[in-house]
Amino acid sequence: MPQQTGNTRLRAARIAAGYASQQALAAALGVGVRQVRRWESPAPPWPHPDIQQALTRALGQDLESLGFTVPDGPTRRPALTAPAGHATIPTQATSVVQPATVATDFVSVTRSHRRLYWSVAPATLHPAALAHATLGCALLTETVGQTRRHVAAAVAESYLLAGRIEFFDMREPERASATLLRALQAAGEADDPLLGAAVLAHMAFVPAWTGDRGAAVERMVAARTYARRGPASAELLAWLDAVEAECETRCGHTRTALHLVGHAEDLLAAGGEHASPEWLDWFSPVRLAAFKGNTQLRAGHLPQARTTLLGVLDGLPAAEDKQRTVILGDLAAVEAAAGRPEEACRYALRALDQLAVTWYAMGMDRITEVRRSLAPHQHEQCVRELDDRLYGWATTVSALRR
Repeated sequence: MPQQTGNTRLRAARIAAGYASQQALAAALGVGVRQVRRWESPAPPWPHPDIQQALTRALGQDLESLGFTVPDGPTRRPALTAPAGHATIPTQATSVVQPATVATDFVSVTRSHRRLYWSVAPATLHPAALAHATLGCALLTETVGQTRRHVAAAVAESYLLAGRIEFFDMREPERASATLLRALQAAGEADDPLLGAAVLAHMAFVPAWTGDRGAAVERMVAARTYARRGPASAELLAWLDAVEAECETRCGHTRTALHLVGHAEDLLAAGGEHASPEWLDWFSPVRLAAFKGNTQLRAGHLPQARTTLLGVLDGLPAAEDKQRTVILGDLAAVEAAAGRPEEACRYALRALDQLAVTWYAMGMDRITEVRRSLAPHQHEQCVRELDDRLYGWATTVSALRR
């Protein structure tokens, strides 16, 4: 695929902000679509002073971060600062050029961080991933050609990892949104549409968790658009179905979600000619079944959910400790909804045992939801025993941070 031309940083920010087309952004700013087209050209003109504030407010970044070059002389305006903890994604190299081996070395660390995610504490790995991404941004100013594209892709993956930790492990959605935007911009610099699709799909989780179905759908439309530029593997397409299914489930559309899960199962069964990207290590048939079990639970299909989730629990690899806490939490929710508090508490206690070894905010969310559903049984001994564990010093602090 030929390298994209134009202001990819502005285009990425526009899509991330929910403006799927140039026309949509033009309408929001009250300018002509031709003006937006010029801004997304290879040499974007500096915006008129009357529109600068509206543009930065709409897209959440300063003009230089959006790919504009500040003019010299008296018309120069001070740039707004980038979000804390993030380096600016540079668009061109300086006169210093690193050797091609720098990409191999940088990517190897990114790959190691990817594997460490499954066992290292989030609070420990997160600053390392961000620091690595910052280093990558510096290397982008000193690399060219294919070497630069490899570094940019690894930067995108590092920001994606950091954003996943912020959303799933630390429960900081606003911070995750800013980090994922950086990941999308880096994917644009790498001209990697599949990685862009993965970032956009993760960005859909953020509005879905608050019930904003419209924003989630917009991001999923963008993610599928990027995936079509592929070539996308059957696994990647099935994962996009699974993400959209979870978003629909969170927004109360479980029937649509179950249809999407069924389509994903068909894709995996049929397979495909294209291999999955190396970074797609968070999805598998058993992970799809986990999505399905949660949707069945929220749809009220309790016997089916129980069967699905028990199968997932048996099929999870030994290293999937974080996912195991989520499955145990969902099984506890199934039993609580079925009026079986003792079984619900048994699964919840097993989840707490796992959380004591490998912390995962999503797993704790599941347990606190189960405890709320057990309110009618709060005087029973099994629930009191759960409370004794749930409200220890460490777990109380963690639960109240939500």
